[in-house]
Amino acid sequence: MDITRTALHWGRYDVVADGGRVVEVRPVPGDTTVSAIGPGMPEALNAPYRLTEPMVRKGWLDDGPKRGTNHRGSEPFVAVSWERATELAASELRRVIDTHGNEAIYGGSYGWGSAGRFHHPQSQIHRFLRSLGGYTDSTGSYSVGAMEVILPHVIGGDPWSIWQRGTMWPDIAEHGELVVSFGGMATKNAQLNPGGQGRSEQLEWQRRARAAGVRFVTVSPLAGDTAADLDAQWLPLRPGTDVAVMLALAYVLQAEGLHDREFLATCCVGYDRFERYVRGLDDGRPKTPAWAESISGVDADAIVDLAREMGTRRTAVNLSWSIQRQDHGEQPYWMGVVLAAMSGSLGRPGGGVASGLGINKTGVRARRWPVASLPQGTNAVSTSIPVARIADALLEPGGAYEYNGERRTYPDLRLVYWAGGNPFHHHQDLNKLAQAWQQPETVIAHDSWWNPLTRFADIVFPVATAVERRDIAAGASDLSLMAMERAVAPPEGVRTDYDAFAGIADLLGVGKEFTEGRTADEWVDELYERTRRTFADLGLEAPGAAEFWRAGGFETPEFTSVVAGDFGRLRDDPDRHPLSTPSGRIEIFSERIAGFGYDDCPGHPVWLEPHEWLGAAATATYPLHLLSNQPSTRLHSQYDGGRLSRESKVAGREPIAMHPDDAARRGLGDGDLVRVFNDRGSMLAGLRVDSGQRPGVAVIATGAWFDPEPAGAYARMCRHGNPNVLTRDQGTSRLAQAPAPGSTLVEIERFDGAVPPVRAFVPPEIIGRDGA
Repeated sequence: MDITRTALHWGRYDVVADGGRVVEVRPVPGDTTVSAIGPGMPEALNAPYRLTEPMVRKGWLDDGPKRGTNHRGSEPFVAVSWERATELAASELRRVIDTHGNEAIYGGSYGWGSAGRFHHPQSQIHRFLRSLGGYTDSTGSYSVGAMEVILPHVIGGDPWSIWQRGTMWPDIAEHGELVVSFGGMATKNAQLNPGGQGRSEQLEWQRRARAAGVRFVTVSPLAGDTAADLDAQWLPLRPGTDVAVMLALAYVLQAEGLHDREFLATCCVGYDRFERYVRGLDDGRPKTPAWAESISGVDADAIVDLAREMGTRRTAVNLSWSIQRQDHGEQPYWMGVVLAAMSGSLGRPGGGVASGLGINKTGVRARRWPVASLPQGTNAVSTSIPVARIADALLEPGGAYEYNGERRTYPDLRLVYWAGGNPFHHHQDLNKLAQAWQQPETVIAHDSWWNPLTRFADIVFPVATAVERRDIAAGASDLSLMAMERAVAPPEGVRTDYDAFAGIADLLGVGKEFTEGRTADEWVDELYERTRRTFADLGLEAPGAAEFWRAGGFETPEFTSVVAGDFGRLRDDPDRHPLSTPSGRIEIFSERIAGFGYDDCPGHPVWLEPHEWLGAAATATYPLHLLSNQPSTRLHSQYDGGRLSRESKVAGREPIAMHPDDAARRGLGDGDLVRVFNDRGSMLAGLRVDSGQRPGVAVIATGAWFDPEPAGAYARMCRHGNPNVLTRDQGTSRLAQAPAPGSTLVEIERFDGAVPPVRAFVPPEIIGRDGA
């Protein structure tokens, strides 16, 4: 047995190998915070659906590139050599560039493919395509797409600066008194870090705050959205109605004189216009607690009591990432900032506003020491699309759309190159996406398994996993710099993303630009040396390379720096420390946004009815609100075939939770196989009855590998339980065009038909080998 220590998304593990195969992944001794996801990896690493040689879709190989008449996702594949696959990919890239220009290439990648600083697929594909002259890129994210656009208008800074400027747990534990979390702080979201996890600290800090006397309030449809030992008060609201509750809290603060008048006058602009709206002076509808109760279902007296507490105690307002993934998802983030400003706690220790407390290291510390990563170069193509609009872009080349004050046109995409991520996991309305995915002439993909992405590709390169290559891990806000030793060699026929790109780059004449003459291991060593030099310039001595690899990494001290746009400095002297907004202040009313003329995102925070919610007329047909949250048994869709994820299934399907009253009304019981459906599609799932959620709500995790039923009475159905066959592919608003899966209505019934087998983990048909 060989044991190698490495770092992954979920923590540090010892990887046990026997005969060149991983047989066990176990937590480093003494670390009780590490996730159980890692130990579930070996089953997937050695699975029959592992990709071990390049593949080409037979229809593409026989007929060549076609526009709109492809049969991706339903055709067999042909095995080819690495040389053949490399030649095909290079030839197709050259054809598209010469015929249609670099803008016709969409460089798809959505991170998370590896915790390493070098073998990060998003960095690799962007560097590669930029060396070819550029590509159409994406902007924003599925996680926080609305926040990324709205907050720079409201509080200035770059889209991510809220994570450095938001309220931190050490301050909450020392100075705070109350944490009000809209959307909760589910413990499952603390078990991972995109750059690699050293030791998980999130729950420890939450418990420290509780031990110091901080009170927690969770405003969420789910009681389990906060750790049980925090003793949080639960205000169960209807999904998508957070803004109504926030507005009622603001109404009480204003009506009872509890709002921070001085801060609103000196550090904000536009409060007077917003107050008119809250009081109903123009629309005749005061945003009272009774008004909010009629929309949200939250008791009016509870809203009054909470508002009074927020106005008299040091309060941190936490905005979960989930509450923006709904129609008008910009509004809760804008309104959350306004509520924090009104409460008197913004800019004071232990109070204010935060985005995503409870998720990985958010709120634990503002920053870590800067660690080098693979340089990506400059994209010579300026065209980009909002990441969640990829299906529209493929279906409507040349179509017009609006985004953040601009009128844009979708490019004519002929080739999609995807490395890292699974669009058939994170995109909405997968039946629409499957249709859109037939439009490009060619789809090239890198992955380690026959997952939905590779099944819907034309040329597939099999690539190594995180335990089969050497790298350096450094997670966001994590003080650990960790060695990722190669535990085993990749299976025969499998190479790294870097090697695949390097081979294509050589054939296209840009090999030197892409590799700079370095192997992958030489790049890893170079990045460590660049990191050491950066640390030295900042006054920190890092161990030499030999000692780093021998020790498996090292811990850095806390990294402190002044954060531009800090709310405390704004409160102290707004003239000397203005924000980077047009006014230099917090923009409660934004003249810029108002000037865009968007009725779905006006000039200050407002309550706008979602297209689908429990107050909509559509509940007569689809009476349940579907919430598709993050899984606890895998990372997004990664390792859905791993042991932990497979063991969580019910009848081989993803479990869906219903309130006992809703289940009883339909004659359903725990463990039943059910069909969940609306007019966009349907899925099979295994029922779990759960009293810890609001009636009228059904909850299922995202990430079950898309497994569409090909024909028959249940066409457009996912046999495995991927909720994105049901979600609506519509942007949050014309401002952010972010995803809105949280606004989805469904119905659920027992499935009594012939049960189709789950084929998500069965490889497609392979028809021989192409020897050309």
